[in-house]
Amino acid sequence: MDVCTSGVEMKAVIQRVKKGAVRVGDESIGKIGNGFVILLGVGTTDTAEEAGWLARKCAGLRVFEDREGLMNLGLSDVGGEVLVVSQFTLYGDCEKGRRPSFVEAAPPDKAEELYGEFVRVLREQGIRVETGRFRAKMVVEILNDGPVTLILER
Repeated sequence: MDVCTSGVEMKAVIQRVKKGAVRVGDESIGKIGNGFVILLGVGTTDTAEEAGWLARKCAGLRVFEDREGLMNLGLSDVGGEVLVVSQFTLYGDCEKGRRPSFVEAAPPDKAEELYGEFVRVLREQGIRVETGRFRAKMVVEILNDGPVTLILER
């Protein structure tokens, strides 16, 4: 795996799902069927190049079962959709004390820009993408399938 020189990397928690949804208050803002819910964290040194690499990597993952029950199929093979939710808490450092430090998380403006780039590149791959609302308090519903959960960093 390629790593940023600072050790801080863009992070994605990918969950294969039967369905996923996100709400802000009483408003449903994104909903998908079969596919991935991706929780995306952006670090202080991340770039648009890293966001694109990570989006293409997620789009190409083969974690859906074929007829033999082997994980050989990707999103495009199964008509999968993606729900991407910004998750700065992926950068919570709990090494010291009991309250996480978020100093390695990108500032909001940069994080929103790279979150948008990640989503744009996923859509460029021909994938239907729904999103959460950046900087909003959200309720995320995930019906994990498998369960299959992967963590990617770039």
